[in-house]
Amino acid sequence: MFRPPTLAALTADLAAGRTSSAGLVEEALARIEDPAGEGAPTYRVIYGAVARATAAASDALRATGQAMGPLAGLPISIKDLFDVAGETTLAGSLALVDRPRATADAPIVRRLRAAGAIIIGKSNMVEFAYSGLGLNPHYGTPGNPFDRARVPGGSSSGAGTSVAYGMAAAAIGTDTGGSVRIPAAFCGLAGLKPTQRRITRAGAVPLSTSLDSIGPLAASVECCALVDAVLAGEDPAPLAQLPLAGLRFAVPASFLLDGLAPVVATAFARALKRLADAGARIVETPMPVLERSLDIHRLGGIAAPEAFAWHRELLARAGDRYDQRVRARLEAAGGVSAADYIAALEFRAARIAEFNQATQPFDAVLAPTVAIAPPRQDELVNDADYVRINGQVLRNTTIFNLLDRCALTLPIQAPGELPVGLMLVGEHGGDRRLLAVGKAVETGLAA
Repeated sequence: MFRPPTLAALTADLAAGRTSSAGLVEEALARIEDPAGEGAPTYRVIYGAVARATAAASDALRATGQAMGPLAGLPISIKDLFDVAGETTLAGSLALVDRPRATADAPIVRRLRAAGAIIIGKSNMVEFAYSGLGLNPHYGTPGNPFDRARVPGGSSSGAGTSVAYGMAAAAIGTDTGGSVRIPAAFCGLAGLKPTQRRITRAGAVPLSTSLDSIGPLAASVECCALVDAVLAGEDPAPLAQLPLAGLRFAVPASFLLDGLAPVVATAFARALKRLADAGARIVETPMPVLERSLDIHRLGGIAAPEAFAWHRELLARAGDRYDQRVRARLEAAGGVSAADYIAALEFRAARIAEFNQATQPFDAVLAPTVAIAPPRQDELVNDADYVRINGQVLRNTTIFNLLDRCALTLPIQAPGELPVGLMLVGEHGGDRRLLAVGKAVETGLAA
């Protein structure tokens, strides 16, 4: 199986002349265009000609010895819900085909370009980002890189497969309930869901204005940190070097550990043992606030009514063009009252404050990113199975969007195993600290 190189390794190769931006783009395009590969369902739009021209310009600039941006010459994919000037943003749907074309790039696209990144294409996604599995009946579903019969995870499905198959050096996705972390975990990658306020969401089709976050999927924690800094409009800086010994990790004795698939339970237990053997302090703790937070669903939640508010008129006009599973979930939220929505927002604020108190003694909370292995696509034919398995896949990640935390996933499967992610949850606004802790964990697990 292809193992994606880190951005640091690619940048070093470019600087040393061992490769060129043109070469990286050609390699990525060759994998995208391979009829035996997964390029067609991974990308909805491919910017082949523009990517080649931009790569040539990047190589020419490098040859002059001028300073280059932190992502200079690297092919990056962006999710199909980000605006690119002159294009209609479809968000993995057919319902927006008559929408006006974007008049400007989304801010995060401008920041990527300013950092020297080459936007190689728009990656496929679950329609309107409304599922954690990765299925798209309109544009196809990319096969999982560990087993093509399995789903890649969603909603940023093409983001995960674009990196895992070598069709991009890194990818930009969104995460409302796990849509960066799930495909990263299912595709054997690192992925970051930042604190929501960290990165502007302007120029992106929304799912939930309260919960949507924009984050990277890439080969390593340091890769995610570099791309995250660019997206946030910051100057990239090295992560703090933290010793693993002495770090304190909370493992909630909660629903997060219920019903784990054997491969997930084994990999999670193995990771905890390695961390403990390296001197980290693993503290099992009840954290009852996590269970209490689930009561928000009795009020109708937050994501569903916010999504319905955006889609209400479009559903009335073009509901027949939707993936009917997505349509059904959106329309089900139409009955949530304004009073219940306001109560849900107040409930959320109280649980955030409670969780902040519970996690103060710890450097991060640890849990499996997803409770199960990537399901087979043929397990999802029946609607009832689809709903049940989608809930299983989203369960562990969604709670931390609700609690407004930053969260990181790292691959922890052993060779020959199906992919498993380890999720680290940091403090609100503590993204750089979480990435430094994640780097220490990643290094410790690789030792």
